Amino acid sequence: MLNLLWLIPLLPLAGAFLLGVFGRRWPQRRVSTVAVGSVGLSLLVALGVVWEFAQLDPTTLPLVQRYFAWMDAETFTIPVTFYLDQLSLLMTLVVALVGFLIHIYSVGYMAHEGGYYRFFAYLNLFMFFMLLLVLAGNYLVMFIGWEGVGLCSYLLIGFYFLRDSASVAGKKAFLVNRIGDYGFTLALLLMFATFHSLDYATVFDHASQMPVEPFGQAGLLTAITLLLLCGGIGKSAQVPLYVWLPDAMEGPTPVSALIHAATMVAAGVYMVARSHVLFMQAPMSLAVVAIIGCVTAFYSATIGLVQTDIKRILAYSTVSQLGYMFLGLGVGAFAAGIFHLMTHAFFKALLFLAAGSVIHALGGEQDIRNMGALRQKIPTTYWTFLFATLAIVGMPGFSGFFSKDEILWQTFSSPYGNKVLWFLSVLAAALTSFYMFRLLLLTFHGQPRYTTTTAQRIHESPPVMTRPLMVLAFLSLVGGWVGIPAMLGGSNHIEHFLAPVFASSTAQVQVLAIPHTHAEELEVMAIALLLAALGFGVAYLMYARRPELPQEMAQTFHAPYQLLLNKYYVDEIYQKVIVGPAHWLSDRVLWRAIDVRVIDGAVNGLGTEARVLGGWLRQWQSGNIRSYAGWVVLGALLIITYLVLRLR
Repeated sequence: MLNLLWLIPLLPLAGAFLLGVFGRRWPQRRVSTVAVGSVGLSLLVALGVVWEFAQLDPTTLPLVQRYFAWMDAETFTIPVTFYLDQLSLLMTLVVALVGFLIHIYSVGYMAHEGGYYRFFAYLNLFMFFMLLLVLAGNYLVMFIGWEGVGLCSYLLIGFYFLRDSASVAGKKAFLVNRIGDYGFTLALLLMFATFHSLDYATVFDHASQMPVEPFGQAGLLTAITLLLLCGGIGKSAQVPLYVWLPDAMEGPTPVSALIHAATMVAAGVYMVARSHVLFMQAPMSLAVVAIIGCVTAFYSATIGLVQTDIKRILAYSTVSQLGYMFLGLGVGAFAAGIFHLMTHAFFKALLFLAAGSVIHALGGEQDIRNMGALRQKIPTTYWTFLFATLAIVGMPGFSGFFSKDEILWQTFSSPYGNKVLWFLSVLAAALTSFYMFRLLLLTFHGQPRYTTTTAQRIHESPPVMTRPLMVLAFLSLVGGWVGIPAMLGGSNHIEHFLAPVFASSTAQVQVLAIPHTHAEELEVMAIALLLAALGFGVAYLMYARRPELPQEMAQTFHAPYQLLLNKYYVDEIYQKVIVGPAHWLSDRVLWRAIDVRVIDGAVNGLGTEARVLGGWLRQWQSGNIRSYAGWVVLGALLIITYLVLRLR
């Protein structure tokens, strides 16, 4: 199966082609078969690759497969290669598995929507680009996948293109990502100028032989990694380029689950982890990764406290959890960051799909203030949503507990971490517990707050939607068991699995590390659990025992409440400081002044002058012989006068 590695991305591409060309004329059943079948076959090939990968000699890794030369010049050769190691294998499996489940769910969710074939063509195309991104053997092929998922994100966010808010959200996502991608492009140019290659193996080998750049003294590696980070900040929705992700909820809910929770937004995390050799040689860049991740985790969690749209709450939760992943990478715990990426793909995809089931049951309602008491009416959705909630808040035994605790512990104990970052990240975990249980209580518990007409049509989603929820709920429970730490009697299998990939970086961390005991790790874990329990207790008090309390607090703390409700007015600030001036500059200066007056004015002015001159000359060509004779006499007199005056 290793020789068929190319089939993993190619099968979804073939599905996208067939759907794009023939899908309009096909019935829904055939569209569903092609869309789901192509991704399902891709998953089967990936599982076959996993089986053979387990039997490989570790000394033969990474496995690089070259297919053809994409660009070939005298000093510039870019082959299309796939790079298979433990990291790319894990990412491929997560993308293919979660993508397959979401495709199945979409069959039911999109059954009554227009553009059914178009939706699945875009979804298949996204799977191709995402799989290409994680399997790429060099940065340029990765960049093709990187830009491709951005394109598919634009198409899927704006899927309901007749709705103005969806079109605006799609353009916003596209433009904000272009800002980060500009940095990524500069990084590739600088990387090639430095290493004369974009192949992973060549770049990492040369970079590892360069001296570590002292903190505060930026060099080439610091410049390259900071530019790469710009791309990661945009794609993974970190501060300050996070603003596109909440608006991306305008797309269909399966899009939110696949692209904006499980896979695409994790591309930045994967890219930084893949480039760990470069980042470890540039400690200042590594510190920037940690700070941005910590700030994003805490900042986004505060916004999620008061939001009322079920999908937007989960969107800000996604931004916050991505911040945790960046924090883990920034303190040198690359395996922990990837571990949380994996568990987050399970429980966040489940949260979005369960939210879609709620919206489906309520006929499109997304405001949690108009929900309540849904626990008995849609029990499968409720229990799966509960599993995902327990996973994301870090309930012991659930997947998120092991991955998030590992990041918190590494932030506390790593030589690249510090207590301030740890404190803010633990506080963000407490806020996560509060807003997630707030969401759970307002949606499924308490008194119904919807109309009688709505109550009569509430129903559980069909099996094609609930069965993927059950599978993801199971993964949200057991997905973290591969990372049980030694302190709890485990052996952290995923860390050992990824160890060959991050061996050099782990060695650098261990050189500076101060030994810590299991007792200290247990204390750090206990603090996080106590704060998470506190978040649950406050949410239960405010939304179950005393439901009038939130309104009272909103009135008492009116200014902070409005600040959070309006997301710190960041969109408004961007509008005033960046978008507005840019629009004024393009409208008043570039268009009206330069384009219309200077460029068009010059062209139109030449035309006007030519027309005037032509009209004047045309008057001379009157056809009157007497007039012509007069002009000849006048010309002769002028010539004679000139000659006489000159000869004197």
